[in-house]
Amino acid sequence: MARIHPTAIVEPDCELADDVEVGPYAVLRHGSMVGPRTTIDGHVLLEYATVGADCHFSWGAAIGGAPQDANYRGEPTRVIFGDRNTVREYATVHRSTGEGSATRIGDDNLLMASTHLGHNCQVGNSVCIATLSGMSGHTIIEDQAIIGGMSGSHQRVRVGTMAMVSGYSKLSQDVPPYALVDGKPARVVGPNLVGLRRSGMSAEARRALQRAFRLIYRGGLELEAALEQVTAELGGFTEVAYLVQFLQRMRQGHVGRQQENSL
Repeated sequence: MARIHPTAIVEPDCELADDVEVGPYAVLRHGSMVGPRTTIDGHVLLEYATVGADCHFSWGAAIGGAPQDANYRGEPTRVIFGDRNTVREYATVHRSTGEGSATRIGDDNLLMASTHLGHNCQVGNSVCIATLSGMSGHTIIEDQAIIGGMSGSHQRVRVGTMAMVSGYSKLSQDVPPYALVDGKPARVVGPNLVGLRRSGMSAEARRALQRAFRLIYRGGLELEAALEQVTAELGGFTEVAYLVQFLQRMRQGHVGRQQENSL
């Protein structure tokens, strides 16, 4: 049977696995469902939420609150967490706008203290969002991306896989996969070589990405021509092919090419 502190409030429509722990003054309501071995610390609010196994919600986190969206009309929506997520103190994650939709967070993610995910955000796996960063509604963060502290995104920005966003950055446009970006507005500095190496990516693929970034951001070509050259030279690498695909399909344009930085 779940271990629930006597001061906690768990409404009857909530479903908790037998080994869930709920701390003092926590509030679980509106049909929240919590998976095995998940720990909910004191003063956590969990509503309209589905949570997987082995998650940890630290003191004061508020999950599933109504979206800060003028278009929201009270329709039933949710926040859905996968497994092994860590949500630190006073982080906030809002449920989505649009009936039947959800704000989704995958597996093995870390939301540090006082971070925010707005309505309809979609977070992949093994993502880290550092302290005091805020992601606006409909932001998409792909697998293994890292968002530095005190960074913020505009609505509907997509951050590509294995990208590294430096602290204090302003994301007003899409961030390419495998990139290191910095600034207000954020600019591509180069490939995220440290992150790529730590990911276990082969040396050949890392060199191919480095060459691709050099052609795109230092080659002096228009983007379309640069992508054609990258595809012709390096398109056999899966990682390079995804970089090209991402830049071709981006909705808002990728963060600006920074000519003064050497790759």
